[in-house]
Order: sequence, then C-alpha cells, then structure tokens
Amino acid sequence: MVSIDEKRVYDDRGEATTVLVAADIGVVTVSVSDDIVGEFGVAHRCSARDVAARDRTADDERRDGRPAVAVATDEAVLDGAFEPLGFGPAVAVGFDGDALLAASPDGTVERLDGDDGWRELGAVGDVRSIDGDLVATADGVYRALDDGVQHVGLDDASDVAAAEPPLAATGTGLYGLGNGWRDLLDGDFRIVGADAGRAHAATDDALFARRGDEWREESLPVDGPVADVDYGEGTYVVAADGTFLVTVGDGWRHRGIGLRGVNGLAVA
Repeated sequence: MVSIDEKRVYDDRGEATTVLVAADIGVVTVSVSDDIVGEFGVAHRCSARDVAARDRTADDERRDGRPAVAVATDEAVLDGAFEPLGFGPAVAVGFDGDALLAASPDGTVERLDGDDGWRELGAVGDVRSIDGDLVATADGVYRALDDGVQHVGLDDASDVAAAEPPLAATGTGLYGLGNGWRDLLDGDFRIVGADAGRAHAATDDALFARRGDEWREESLPVDGPVADVDYGEGTYVVAADGTFLVTVGDGWRHRGIGLRGVNGLAVA
C-alpha cells in the first residue's frame, strides 16, 4: 500500500485541479489533471470531520475577512491556511454564498459573514451536513435564515445539496424540493451532491447520477460506499476505503490514495 505521507506524481499534463479530502488523519490534497489523479499528500494533520470550499481564487483567501476554504475539526474550524477562525470543535461546515456556516457537536449552527464575527442562529440537534443555506440533521432538513433556523421538512437527513432544485439524502429515500419535497428514489441514501448541471446521490451500495429528469445507477470500477462527491472540471468521488475516482464524461478513472476514515471532499 502506498503511504499517505509519500507524494506520487502519475501525470503532469495540463492545469491541475486541487481537491481537498477530509479524513481522520487530516486534510489531504489531491491534484487532478483532466481525469488523471496525480500528486497527493497530507497538507495538515488533524481530525478533519468536514471540508468545504466556495468559488474564489486562493490569492483572494481572507482578503475581506471571508475564508474561501473551511475545515471542521475536533479542535476548531480552520481556514485554507489551516488557521483557526474563532469557532471551536465542529462537525460540519458549508458556504452560503460568501458566508460560512458551521455546526458544533451539540448542534448549534453559527454564521460567519465578513469581519462581523460568528453569529449564533440556533440549535438543531445532530448535524450531519451543510450546503448553501441547508442543514441536514437527524430530525430532517433545516434552512439557515438571517434570524435563525427553520425546519423545512423530512426526517433522518444525512446530506443536502443546495443547487436548484435542492436535494436531500435521507434514510428512506432521495428527495427534491419543489412545491414541497418530492420522492425521487427509494432507499437509504447517505450522500448527495449537485451543481448547476450535475447531480449524484449514493447509498452504501450504489451511486446514482441524474441524466435529464431521470436518475440512473452508475457503474463504478470499485466496490465500497461513496464517502462524498463534488464538482470542478470533472466529477470527483472519494470512497470510504480511500479510493479516489474522477470522470470528465467518458468513464471513471480511479486510484487508491491510502486513506481510511474519509469524511468529506471539496474542490478548492
């Protein structure tokens, strides 16, 4: 097995995309060029529970007091330089536009917007994921508003995607939000991700992709549960066993990166 402390370069063609993986060992960076997985290694050692990034260049990080990358750890929320952001232990982070949302282990959700500091929005219990203004919890989906948090339906939500239409992965199925929550697929869904044109959702046994208005199971070249999915030039997936997968539309390429305890993924 390749040691995660070693960096491997498999291809140096083209401009690379940096993907961040949150794992028990810390934050791991993976360089991807087209559909080739290149250099990877531990960027920061910590107990990383989640990672999120927003659309902004690294040169602009913290220029106006708003981080472009956030990492939830057992000790603090960190920015892209792995400096503390003034929030203690966290289980989930996510960006709502330029504002950063974070959830503490006791379920308290707070917002960081510019230089105004953290503002508590409310407590929602067992938080599992944040994306945009949506918060997935054991009690369902909440929306983070300027003056608090509001329950917007469902139960046992494991993950959310705030793209249009919003999506939620729950223990009973995959749901899309329109005029109320609409049942899209039955099953115990754990992961969901979406951007303006792509969407994926996963159970412990399968990954599904949205094609037009239909959801179809993807044929992956590896077994094992999907731990997270995100998007950039390609679609990036990390499996619970540490396998990293990428597709740019013509099939999946994959490579093991030697990780265990994978908790999240974000395109930096």
